[in-house]
Amino acid sequence: MTERVHTIEPAPLSPRPEERASQPPPPAVCVYCASSRASHSDYRDAARRLGVVLAEQGFAIVYGGGAVGSMGALADGALSRGGRVIGVLPRFMLDLEWGHKGLSELQLVEDMRTRKHVMLTRSQAAIALPGGSGTLEELLEALTLKRLGLYLNPIVLVNTRGFFDPLLTQLANAVDERFMDERHLRMWEVVSLPDEVPEALARAPGWSADARNFAAL
Repeated sequence: MTERVHTIEPAPLSPRPEERASQPPPPAVCVYCASSRASHSDYRDAARRLGVVLAEQGFAIVYGGGAVGSMGALADGALSRGGRVIGVLPRFMLDLEWGHKGLSELQLVEDMRTRKHVMLTRSQAAIALPGGSGTLEELLEALTLKRLGLYLNPIVLVNTRGFFDPLLTQLANAVDERFMDERHLRMWEVVSLPDEVPEALARAPGWSADARNFAAL
């Protein structure tokens, strides 16, 4: 498959209404995941399965563009089913040859901040697989933007091996201690298996900019 590389400037988090009307985006999901090859193989198996499931359901995938670990497994799974996979990669990672060479499209950006922004703007939902500090940062930024009414789309956590249990406990504790509102617990869905993701995306409750009314307690 021929890889297409291009660079763009950062876009607004939400396209203007006239842009949505004239150019409706294809269904696409942003997937946060890791590049570790040392983690348990269950994580890479789940990532590959998620790629297969999303491709078979007609979703394009927007992800970090990596070739190894869960990143590579996700992309390879989707590509094996003819799916469209868009990688968003900082230039320095391309220089280090960390990018996947078989993607439908590889978009180069200048830095990590822009990468996160582009991944959200090019998709209509966010999915988090288990990962390290980078994956957790991406997930928590998406949750923060949703809390502020700046990101309104579904967020789904794939809880392979119970990886997200401590984080979910901590977020519930933040509600108990009144750092978050109980309504913020509706910002995400949790599934155990990749095959459950499409249903979780469909059942995610609606979210609006009115969330700003209870963003601060």
